[in-house]
Amino acid sequence: MVRPPTSKAALILAAVCSVAAGAFAAGAVLTPSLCAPLLNPQAPARAITPRGDLGADERSMVELFRASSPSVAFITRLAVRRSPWSLNATEIPEGTGTGFVWSDQGYVVTNYHVIQDASGAVVTLEQENYEAELVGVAKDKDIAVLKIQAPPEKLKPLPLGSSSDLQVGQKVFVIGNPFGLDKTLTTGVVSAIGREIRAVTGRLIQGVIQTDAAINPGNSGGPLLDSAGRVIGVTTAIVSPSGAYAGVGFAVPADTVANVVTQIIRHGRVIRPGFGVVLAEDGFVRSRGLKGAMIQEVGEGSAAERAGLRGFMRDSRGRWTLGDVIVEIEGRPVDSTDDFYKLLDDRKPGDRLRVTALRGGKRVDATVTLQELPG
Repeated sequence: MVRPPTSKAALILAAVCSVAAGAFAAGAVLTPSLCAPLLNPQAPARAITPRGDLGADERSMVELFRASSPSVAFITRLAVRRSPWSLNATEIPEGTGTGFVWSDQGYVVTNYHVIQDASGAVVTLEQENYEAELVGVAKDKDIAVLKIQAPPEKLKPLPLGSSSDLQVGQKVFVIGNPFGLDKTLTTGVVSAIGREIRAVTGRLIQGVIQTDAAINPGNSGGPLLDSAGRVIGVTTAIVSPSGAYAGVGFAVPADTVANVVTQIIRHGRVIRPGFGVVLAEDGFVRSRGLKGAMIQEVGEGSAAERAGLRGFMRDSRGRWTLGDVIVEIEGRPVDSTDDFYKLLDDRKPGDRLRVTALRGGKRVDATVTLQELPG
């Protein structure tokens, strides 16, 4: 039996405790206390509280992840570096992103900016690495298509959905590799539709999906899925003052992705319609008190030249005259180069368009038969 301390021992113990308390208040390292009974050798182990079945919503989410995650790829971008000692060139990992299996023929879709300026890429599926070949890119849509040689059982294409009937508020899921953490699932909703963001080329991507599902560096190029596990977009960008998730992420819509990926697989590139012109900068046009898409240069033999449109020219005295300013296409207003390109987005070579331009302050009407642009 333990005796209670004598009054002298109690005073000594109280003094020790007082010193210890003062040291802790001063920021000393926390150590086990002698001033109170902390240990209980007879303490029982905590029992596990059983739970029932997962809720229906949880079960569907778990199943979606199990079915979809084997098709989500880890993309490693490679860069060539030379050793300062031997001068030998070596490919080294330079960055990571996400992609997903598009077809059982080995096509993998990701963002263009994930593999931009890379000397090579490695696609990882289910812990297996495969060297990738670049099939083609759509820089204006931030889409790239790679191809790998992998066993058929590794190539499980994700179902493809449509972005045309999305509704704000419906659930969405993102699977990707944020900060290199592979197979990460985040959830959210469609926050808005019909957004516009700029690709690396400066061109606008239309119909973009906004979501609050967490998207971070490394998620780029991964699938945005609906509750049926269908691809409804490709995650591409975030808005954040810090560069990390802040609740606003964007995805290229599935209908746009399907169009450009099909063209890349068929032709190695996207077939782009156009006038065959170079447009002046919007700032230059506005500085002249004008609105529209001003033609700076007309290509020889181009669709614009055949339609009689003009770019910058020298008059008989050697002075420059401004080019035609396109203000309408098919009756729809054109206030900027963005408007011009948006009105061509859903067109194809051979389409005939009614165009209205200003030339020296006077309206000029023309019919342009769109040409296929090179590259």
